[in-house]
Amino acid sequence: MLALRLLNVVAPAYFLCISLVTFVLQLFLFLPSMREDPAAARLFSPALLHGALFLFLSTNALGNYVLVIQNSPDDLDACQGTAARRAPCPPPSTHFCRVCARVTLRHDHHCFFTGNCIGSRNMRNFVLFCLYTSLACLYSMVAGVAYISAVLSISFAHPLAFLTLLPTSISQFFSGAVLGSEMFVILMLYLWFAIGLACAGFCCHQLLLILRGQTRHQVRKGVAVRARPWRKNLQEVFGKRWLLGLLVPMFNVGSESSKQRDK
Repeated sequence: MLALRLLNVVAPAYFLCISLVTFVLQLFLFLPSMREDPAAARLFSPALLHGALFLFLSTNALGNYVLVIQNSPDDLDACQGTAARRAPCPPPSTHFCRVCARVTLRHDHHCFFTGNCIGSRNMRNFVLFCLYTSLACLYSMVAGVAYISAVLSISFAHPLAFLTLLPTSISQFFSGAVLGSEMFVILMLYLWFAIGLACAGFCCHQLLLILRGQTRHQVRKGVAVRARPWRKNLQEVFGKRWLLGLLVPMFNVGSESSKQRDK
């Protein structure tokens, strides 16, 4: 248990450090390398488009990250122990999390990178957090590949060029042909690639469970769920204003879970 609680602190710090390093590389390396001749005035320069796209992806990723923490699932034990004027919290699909030390409704899993449980209140923000984190990491990897290609004059036309980049760069780094900053960017390329693929796979798996009306905890325990149309399951999590939530980080406005809390 001590190891889990320690991981619950280290994992969010790791995520925030990776985010900070990504911002610094984008701001001081990738964006300056995209600047063109000032004499060639263009309405939309590559640097401006790149900065706007990265800002959109990173804002949605960090915004939903904060909302996952703010929309933490209610402690049902605390709910049921309140005054009699409040209605008792619904008992189905509850689970006691040993890390958070509380009982949550429609518990899915405990996310160590947010240091929080994922349940009915923050499932939507968690899925969008995974989606935009994956897109931001993969886009940063593409920008980093373009930077390394221009600085080291490396062609990535061959499919295996990215796979052989790391061992080749390590040997060149110790021989002095590759600078320390360039080697750091190359290492970040593989880290962005790994995080992007992991978040993409996690997002797809979570969407599949939502379409089935299941949670990861129910699948792990073998709990049977009632059959419902996939559209209703999707609307229960994302609400009717799902398109607005894809563009701007926001609470679960219009979702079934938010309506149940307001009653």
